[in-house]
Amino acid sequence: MELAAVESALHRLFIASDGTSLRREDLKKARETAALLDQLSRIVRPGRLLVDAAAGKAYVGLLAVELLGVERLWVIEREPRRAALCRQAAARLSRVAEVRIIEDDVNSAGAWPAAPDVVVGLHACGAASDAILDAAVAVAARFILLVPCCYAAAVAFSPAAEARAEALGVPRHAEVRRRFVMSLIDAERTLRLEAAGWETTVGALVPPTVTPHNLLWRARRMREPNRMRDAAAHLARLRAGESR
Repeated sequence: MELAAVESALHRLFIASDGTSLRREDLKKARETAALLDQLSRIVRPGRLLVDAAAGKAYVGLLAVELLGVERLWVIEREPRRAALCRQAAARLSRVAEVRIIEDDVNSAGAWPAAPDVVVGLHACGAASDAILDAAVAVAARFILLVPCCYAAAVAFSPAAEARAEALGVPRHAEVRRRFVMSLIDAERTLRLEAAGWETTVGALVPPTVTPHNLLWRARRMREPNRMRDAAAHLARLRAGESR
C-alpha cells in the first residue's frame, strides 16, 4: 500500500479540514497503518467481515474500507469520544460498506460477531491485546493480525514472567529485565494461539525507528492437531516455569 495514498485518505477521513497537514503523530500512524493494510490486502476478499478491535479512531478498519474495498466492518471501541470520531470518519467514506461501530469493551462477548474473517488490533494497550487474542479465538476468527503495545503489569502473564526473571537471577537493570519479561510475555501469547489452533508467525511490521512496539502476530486458523498438542505442552511448561 503506497504511503502517499494512506496519508491522503487519513487526512480526508480523520482531519477533514482544508489548509491543514498531518501532524507528526499522524504521519507515524500512517506508516504503521500502511504496513498493516499491506498485510490485510493479502487476505481480505469481497464480503469478508473485518473486525477492528480496541480500534481507537479505527484508522485501520476505515482505511481498509476506503483503500482495500472491504465491504463489512465492525469497529469495537469502548471510549465514547473515540467511538464518536469513528462515526464521523465513517460518514466521510467514499465507498459504500456495512460499517458498525460497537461502543463496548473488547472483553465483552456481546461486542463480537460470530466467526469473523479477520480480526485486527493495532497497538491495543497492555491487557487489551490479550483480550483481543482470547476473543478472536473464542469467536473462531479465520485470521488474526495483532500489534501489541505496552507491556504493563496489567498483562495477565506479566507477574509470572517477573517471577521467572527473579528466580533465574536476571539482573534488575531496567532494560535487561524489561526485555526478558517482554520476551516471555510474547512467547506465552504465541504459544497460546498455536495451542488454540492458529498457525502463527511473528515479525516486524515496521522498523523500530517508527515505533518500538513493532511486532506483528499474524495467525491463521488451521486446527492442526499435532501442532496444537506440541504448543500446548510448551505452553504448560512455560506457565509452570519449567526448563529442559
